[in-house]
Amino acid sequence: MPVPAEPPAASANGGKWGDLLVRVLSAAVLVPLALGGIWIGAWPWVALVVAIAAGLGAEWVALCHEHWLSPAGLVVIVSLALAAALASRSPLAALALAALGTMLAAWRGKRRLAGGIFYIALASIALVWLRADPRAGRGDILFVMFTVWASDIGAYLAGRLIGGAKLAPRISPGKTWSGAVGGLAAAIGVGLSAAALGGGGALHAALIAALLGVIAQGGDLFESFLKRRFGVKDSGHLIPGHGGLLDRLDGVLAAAPIAALLALCVGKGVLLWT
Repeated sequence: MPVPAEPPAASANGGKWGDLLVRVLSAAVLVPLALGGIWIGAWPWVALVVAIAAGLGAEWVALCHEHWLSPAGLVVIVSLALAAALASRSPLAALALAALGTMLAAWRGKRRLAGGIFYIALASIALVWLRADPRAGRGDILFVMFTVWASDIGAYLAGRLIGGAKLAPRISPGKTWSGAVGGLAAAIGVGLSAAALGGGGALHAALIAALLGVIAQGGDLFESFLKRRFGVKDSGHLIPGHGGLLDRLDGVLAAAPIAALLALCVGKGVLLWT
């Protein structure tokens, strides 16, 4: 997806901006794919989320030092893919399937695998369910994605340009307080833009965007914590300059379930920021 928030180390060859070009090129391929799926909706969006859920599951299995073709690995990947596929028709059935997969993995003594199922499934189900709303779905998903992307980019730029005190050095040494503030400001900017372009109160939109931006940054920190526990630098190597899917979607994994809860509260057909 877009330029990520403050990687822990700069490129040895290009200084603190040495990794920027490859990140931008990767984003130039991935962002139109995501936006196309969001705009079209229906089965193309579901198919994209199913593929991403399966890919995230495969990365999680690898992080847990399991083979994705092992019985436990297949439980993770298949349950995630099926849960995402069911979400538009019956989110409750999708949640039940994810819970079943979690219990099966835990029953086999694979607690880390089990935890990953629900971590990924909640976001996958939320993304499909949100887009399924015929009136507000497209706008809500775009709002969530632009807010998370803006938070990532704002944190990256502010952290690289300003630097300063570390945000959580034991979890992610590369992240700074300036980056966190820059990410929050960028997220609020998306909220204000949504209010200006799509209606709704500016303060309300800014608060919703700020909440999602903070949650996304929390998701980034949580994924950094998980990588430290697993003893890896990146969750994978699928995306040049970015790492794995978990590295790029950590903010979305955290923000999507919260956005779904907000959508449930405001009611069907009502845009999140209005």
